[in-house]
Amino acid sequence: MRVNLLKRLESSVEAFRLTLSRLSDAHHQTLRAIAAFERGGRDDGAWTTRVDDDGDDEIGTASGLERGQVHVAFADMDLISYKRDLAADALLIDALLGEMRKVTPDDDEKLQHLIRFVERKARAPINDGNVKLLIFTAFAETAEYLYRELAPHLLAEDDRHSAIVTGSGNPKTTLGHGFDFSAVLTLFSPLSKRKALIERLKDMPRDIDILIATDCISEGQNLQDCDMVVNYDIHWNPVRIIQRFGRVDRIGSRNARIQLVSYWPDIDLDDYINLKDRVEGRMVIADLSATGDDNPLTARENDMAYRREQLRRLQDEVVDLDDVRQGVSITDLGLNDFRMDLVSWVREHGALDDAPLGMHAIVPAGERLPPGVIFCLRNLDASEELARHNRLHPLYLVYVREDGEAIVRQTDPKQALDLLRGAAKNRTTPDPALYEPFNRETDDGRRMTIYSDLLNDAVRSMVEAKHGRDIDSLFATGPTTALIGDVAGIDDFELIAFVIVRPTV
Repeated sequence: MRVNLLKRLESSVEAFRLTLSRLSDAHHQTLRAIAAFERGGRDDGAWTTRVDDDGDDEIGTASGLERGQVHVAFADMDLISYKRDLAADALLIDALLGEMRKVTPDDDEKLQHLIRFVERKARAPINDGNVKLLIFTAFAETAEYLYRELAPHLLAEDDRHSAIVTGSGNPKTTLGHGFDFSAVLTLFSPLSKRKALIERLKDMPRDIDILIATDCISEGQNLQDCDMVVNYDIHWNPVRIIQRFGRVDRIGSRNARIQLVSYWPDIDLDDYINLKDRVEGRMVIADLSATGDDNPLTARENDMAYRREQLRRLQDEVVDLDDVRQGVSITDLGLNDFRMDLVSWVREHGALDDAPLGMHAIVPAGERLPPGVIFCLRNLDASEELARHNRLHPLYLVYVREDGEAIVRQTDPKQALDLLRGAAKNRTTPDPALYEPFNRETDDGRRMTIYSDLLNDAVRSMVEAKHGRDIDSLFATGPTTALIGDVAGIDDFELIAFVIVRPTV
């Protein structure tokens, strides 16, 4: 539910706003039904709610069942808890809705960027005289929003006509009303659709320049009069993106060049929905299973040498086909290489059992190694729950930058070990250019306040990660990890060793 809501937000503020509004109405309607039931009224019950990927929301209460919904009578529910949770959700949703209502079209940076882009396309077309533009979105609400904001502006500014086609309503155009689905597409692409042979349309003096559509036209339409497709949002299924671009990337196009423009999610938002990596990864897989020329997101896969290399790695190395962007070696995911390094070192130099705590070294900062400290800590708690989230448990590796931000957390020991190996490679003697300034600054290790603070930051990053997993576990199926193997702070760890990363003076 959360990801689907965030997908709406990624599409447009309007789609998110309307979905929140429907959710709010559904919650309040159900609360009113519960109140009526508690007063002795009929048992209307509740049914499952969902936000579908195709843009059709089905949220609320109803007497009938549709599309796999499950009806539950109020009498069979823990009504006290259900009502409490509904009220809490409604409060949160209404607060979000109140904030979203403050966002006007003038405040919508994504919309304003699209308006500027459309204007620029008219001033500098990629093919002489071709101002046609096909804008795709996954949601009908976003399409309506774009048409409402774009169409009047373009008509007033430079006399360009627009239209909208969705699967949930009649087409609309600035040319007037009464045009059906086929007529709108013909007026948008008159040459490929042979407008001159259609009696009712052949005398129309004006064409449609901007077409806003959902994926209802992503298949089987010849629209190659247009030379540019804009993905205002990215569909989760990469085949849809190929189909969208396929409306203009067709035999018979008279355009010397065609172009695909995609609006990717904001980076912070994509951290939650992981849309970019998933779509690009699945696009590579779709491309590898087809002709090698079907990836409109990047031209790199069109190179057959790259394709052969991908096929080789796909055969030998790929672990997770769902999320992979390029070949991933099995050894890339394991720690055996590092274990073998350790075995070789111990065989040559002896065991490290008697090594003192707090050993440290200094390595130079570089492009992949920003200044900071890589700490190796031992957790004094042998909890099995903690071990499930750290392959090195009870040892933990954390890399913190000089400002205390965790660059590599304890959940990714492979990356920390890779950085350590790269930093220490071919270094068998101390570097005076590194350790002499360090000794002066710390009075030969007597004043370590800076590094003590960074150690606290490292432990705090682990505590925050543990609490984050605990919260997530409350919403997952199965037992919660909250209050299990709890990490309180620095007292739960002992410092084994650390590597200081600092620039060379």
